[in-house]
Amino acid sequence: MPEQDLVVLIVDDDLINLKLLKSMLMKSGSVKEVVEVRNGAEAIDTLKSRDDINLILLDIIMPVMGGIEMLKVVRADDNLNQLPIIVLTTDETKKSEALECGANDFLMKPIRNNDLIKKISAVLI
Repeated sequence: MPEQDLVVLIVDDDLINLKLLKSMLMKSGSVKEVVEVRNGAEAIDTLKSRDDINLILLDIIMPVMGGIEMLKVVRADDNLNQLPIIVLTTDETKKSEALECGANDFLMKPIRNNDLIKKISAVLI
């Protein structure tokens, strides 16, 4: 992973996934802070109130505002549309839709640590 202090926003409604991803990221040594939110609406609010987010890990299926809808909102916003977004999903059919809507990459759940680190490195280069 890049030798920098990253701030990563994880958007997932599953608390176990949030904790697991946070643990993986913090052990990488390149992540300064992990911000956790439970749906796309909370993520949009967070992105509008903070300017230090470097990367988004985005679940697809969530209540209130799902990942595809959030992806469309972020990509339509001139202040946010350059943020790298890696979509996390269990649904093979959703990954192509996410890429079409502007996701930089995707990971199939369950997430493995090595795969996560490789994807993050690839989208941040």
